[in-house]
Amino acid sequence: MAMFCSQAGARPRTWEASPPEHKKWVEVFKACDEDNKGYLSREDFKVAVVMLFGYKPSKIEADSVMSSVDPNTSGIRLKEFLDIVRKKKEAQLYRNEVRHIFTAFDRHYRGYLTLEDFKKAFKQVAPKLSERIILEVFRFFILGSEL
Repeated sequence: MAMFCSQAGARPRTWEASPPEHKKWVEVFKACDEDNKGYLSREDFKVAVVMLFGYKPSKIEADSVMSSVDPNTSGIRLKEFLDIVRKKKEAQLYRNEVRHIFTAFDRHYRGYLTLEDFKKAFKQVAPKLSERIILEVFRFFILGSEL
């Protein structure tokens, strides 16, 4: 994958919340920190995720988040919460972007891409890319093989 990214000029993107979105996250934190403890408990965090993302996090997700916070605190402090939410939002935007790109490539609305679909799509967006590279990328993303 690194080989393809460097050849295509791809680089990881970071995303920052707009001031109104950041303000909303802080307000959600404060609303879920009912007793003004300065942190969110496991249950408080679950409520905050429902408020911001519209779903209740699984036990595994909640365990993962709670295990990543400072063990000297009783929960998730505002700074940690904002970082967690930013990362979740970044991942959500990435998944949406991938879904959008996939849909554009899936011209027959089958829910999967054939090698021919992949080649046609790449010929449109990167006509000078060699067929060997296209095949390697297809293998990596579709078949899970290493490049």
